[in-house]
Amino acid sequence: MSDSAFDFDLAVLRKSFSIPVLVDFWAPWCAPCRALTPVLETLAARMAGRFELVKLNTEEYPEIGQQYGVRGIPNVKLFVDGAVADEFAGALPESAVEAWLQRALPSPYRGQLKLAEGLIGAGRSAEAEPLLRQILDAEPGNARAAVLLAHWLLKTAAPETALAVIKHIGPDSDQHDSAEALRTLGRQFELLDHPDRLEESPVKPEYLDAIRNIQAENYEQALEQLIELVRKARGYDGGGARKACVAIFRLLGDGHELTRRYRGQLSNALYV
Repeated sequence: MSDSAFDFDLAVLRKSFSIPVLVDFWAPWCAPCRALTPVLETLAARMAGRFELVKLNTEEYPEIGQQYGVRGIPNVKLFVDGAVADEFAGALPESAVEAWLQRALPSPYRGQLKLAEGLIGAGRSAEAEPLLRQILDAEPGNARAAVLLAHWLLKTAAPETALAVIKHIGPDSDQHDSAEALRTLGRQFELLDHPDRLEESPVKPEYLDAIRNIQAENYEQALEQLIELVRKARGYDGGGARKACVAIFRLLGDGHELTRRYRGQLSNALYV
């Protein structure tokens, strides 16, 4: 799309809710801008359907450039759902721009992912499972879909089945904390089938009962038990009670009422 006579709100912000919009902030006098233009146009054609390219002449629309912090050109910003999701500055070679796009562009299956998240939030995880599997069949590296599916499988399948789904998620992923939480709980759920792996101790029955409560999603009761175990035997199972608490907090999120209530209690139990 050319940059003459257009409505930025309509052409970029509102449009970005249906397809990512790549805005090239440029000016006619800028030689690097002229070098970057054919690169962006080639990639827009090659990746048709993944994003829409909009060129914005900062000489004609300086106020828009100022609003979005453009201090030098070329400056390329990717808009997703009405906001800047990522950007780069300078005239990069085609291979570098393509690699950046592959990282920055949201999954083409994000609509299906949002639908799956909505079903899970409504307590209809069984209906979300086939959607998540379809996403992962088409896009095996989709970490969010993998985490959601693994969480469901921890309730319905053997722990090793769930853990296999997230084995590829490493520290560089934004889903790493969630994956680590599921790995912690998956290993603990395995103890329910193999209690002999735990050392004998007066706290062993209570520890296993707390794990059962986690598995049943009785998180409040589990946290009460686990924090008491931290007070009595914090080193049992390699600090398993503390690790389980942290895993629950990560799954529930920082804003959850149980996380806010029990995180301080865990800290007190650890440092008294």
